[in-house]
Amino acid sequence: MVTFDFMLPYYGDVRLMQDAVRSVLAQTDREFRLVVIDDGREAEVPGWFEGLGDDRVHYTRNAHNLGITKNFQKCVELSEADYVVIMGCDDLLHPDYLKTVRGLAEATPGIGMVQPGVEVIDGSGRVTQGLADNTKKRLYQPQVKGTRLRAGEELAASVLRGNWLYFPSIAGRGEALRKVSFRDDYSVIQDLALVVDLLEAGERMVVDNSATVFQYRRHAVSESSVQAFSGTRFTEAARYFHAVAERMDARGWPKAARAARFHSASRLHALTMLPGALRRRHSEGVRALARHAFTSGQS
Repeated sequence: MVTFDFMLPYYGDVRLMQDAVRSVLAQTDREFRLVVIDDGREAEVPGWFEGLGDDRVHYTRNAHNLGITKNFQKCVELSEADYVVIMGCDDLLHPDYLKTVRGLAEATPGIGMVQPGVEVIDGSGRVTQGLADNTKKRLYQPQVKGTRLRAGEELAASVLRGNWLYFPSIAGRGEALRKVSFRDDYSVIQDLALVVDLLEAGERMVVDNSATVFQYRRHAVSESSVQAFSGTRFTEAARYFHAVAERMDARGWPKAARAARFHSASRLHALTMLPGALRRRHSEGVRALARHAFTSGQS
């Protein structure tokens, strides 16, 4: 039987993390391991995990704060299973998530990534559909009915044009993840970078929307949105798209290279953030956002 690890890099809201853990433990398919890597210092957290009394749950607290990227890398290093889910510490699984994803993985032996059906929730847990997710759905997400296999330049070009994936919901082939892992030099766009690296390594993806089995939480104010208003997020994105476009050219994937150079969804996102940066009178952020929104092929 295919084995599964849920890796949970934790930092932030204790209650939301506990809800995420409970959603894993509520799976109808009970054959899994949950590994929580705590990058915080909340005093009550270790005792709460000890009180669960579930030998499928493994909890460890970092000796010092590693930050997002290093903690994600540690999740990959500590994973052991055939398939690995690096879920957000505030996201939620539907009870049949593992049953659904295991079925998709076993139906396509050796598949590199499984993207199941996702719905977006807000900070209070209500199903929502904001501008970013509507744009994903209408402009960039392929109109898949049921299950579809995607790979290579086609998928690379698609996600570089507009990243419609919900990375925390994706189950990745463990062996491939442990070979590639997250790049050191990205903190916001690291999930897209990892997916493209896996595609370059020859991995394929199953996309399935026959059932919604994952709830992705999008907060009104988050670290990524703060970085977006300041322009930091898009400075990193510009650096990534420039580098990956050159790699796509060298690989002989011209469609993917063009998509990276134009990075239309990222530029549109920057444009939508401009009014907020102007209201905040964040002059440096305004300049960075405008530069990203109105420049292509030079990032």
